[in-house]
Amino acid sequence: MFRRDFLGFSGLALAAMLHKDGYGRASDAAWSPPDGKPHHPPRAKSVIWLFMNGGVSHMETFDPKPMLTKYAGKSIAETPFKDAQNPEKLKLARVTVVNDANGQQRNKLYPLQVGFKKYGKAGTEVSDWLPHTGSCVDDLAVIRSMWTTDDNHGAQTQFHTGRHMLDGEFPTLGAWVHYGLGTLNENLPQFVSMGNREYWNLKDGHYLGPAHDAVPVRVDPANPLDFGKPELPISAAEQKAGFELAGKLNKLRAADYPNDPALDARIKSYELAFRMQKSLPEVLDFSKETEETKTLYGLDRNETRPFGQQMLAARRLVERGVRFIQVQHGAGGAGVWDAHGGLKANHAKNCLAVDQPIAGLLKDLKRTGLLKETIVVFATEFGRTPGTQGSDGRDHHIFGFSVWMAGGGLKGGVVHGATDEIGFHAVEDRHYVTDVHATILHQLGLDSRKLEVPGRKRLDIDHGAPIKEVIA
Repeated sequence: MFRRDFLGFSGLALAAMLHKDGYGRASDAAWSPPDGKPHHPPRAKSVIWLFMNGGVSHMETFDPKPMLTKYAGKSIAETPFKDAQNPEKLKLARVTVVNDANGQQRNKLYPLQVGFKKYGKAGTEVSDWLPHTGSCVDDLAVIRSMWTTDDNHGAQTQFHTGRHMLDGEFPTLGAWVHYGLGTLNENLPQFVSMGNREYWNLKDGHYLGPAHDAVPVRVDPANPLDFGKPELPISAAEQKAGFELAGKLNKLRAADYPNDPALDARIKSYELAFRMQKSLPEVLDFSKETEETKTLYGLDRNETRPFGQQMLAARRLVERGVRFIQVQHGAGGAGVWDAHGGLKANHAKNCLAVDQPIAGLLKDLKRTGLLKETIVVFATEFGRTPGTQGSDGRDHHIFGFSVWMAGGGLKGGVVHGATDEIGFHAVEDRHYVTDVHATILHQLGLDSRKLEVPGRKRLDIDHGAPIKEVIA
């Protein structure tokens, strides 16, 4: 009974243990798995990855384009910017769903739906929907020149892995970090995911193995993990006896198979599972946080409480040594930011939900000194079209969009790259999504080319290049 009760939980904990054992990788006489040490001196220890599912409009958040309002209602061909739709420039797209209703060219320019205000020493413009984030702009490196190739929501996976869905399944950035670096806390998983994930973006390890999938966590101290506690009532003493029995049985089996790394890792996973039952609920118990801190994250408001709880949990995980916290906002279906219609109402609502919690996280990390060693990333799968879809929406847009990063040895108060005057194409210092990956790995002390697995040669574009202009 005990063994059955704990198998589900240990499956999650196993992800934190196989990492050390090199299980499931191709054998090669000259190759050995990572030793958990950085390849060069790191500037950061942890990453908080905030992903907005559905596609955030760059023009209504971090990249204002007044020309959209000036030429509103006109087709792009009627403006000075008609070359934006030159067929040669549109070949970037790799279509996943042929003749899909979405992911199409939208020709009639749609005016900006929100105002902007200048913030910080550099006067960086940020949307009026994001005043709290705007107040932190001196800590942000805003990148306005991103591009990708999947014109549908498989781009969510592409931003995490760097590869188009048509190419197959590949490890996510978080999986590579988990694969490359050792643990900072033996009592907690090193790669955590919060928020729903759609089926096409559900796993992380792929050919690295399930050991490197994120452990899904709920902000619920009583039930933070699936299979995190026995199905039937059981005392602590009985539970301990069950773990010990399972351990003895496994060790007896290990005597017959002394070189089985999976079995060795499984034994360790039971031990970690037992420790996690105490350590993880403590992390997610906010009772000892001050009321000022809870208010900082927006826990006192219905609109901001759900995401605010995740942000506060992220800070508590980082300060206890978790390497990579992946937070998905609005996943499910295409994602809540997917404003094919009603963009103004959609983005106003979603910005309200995340703005204060994200700013609260940045301010809290900064005042505790953790921002110096923690990279915070705000990303989305693509932007939205300058042209209108229907009467009041914007379609998917892969040719230019924005992300930002903060902390972990990165510059603050800078804007890097640019799109053209209507926000159509990234035209200055263009960056594919893996340049963001490369920047993060560099700050963590990792060289992705030294993490390659035999039989899994990666393309140059998989590695990307660190964005040196945003590194302090």
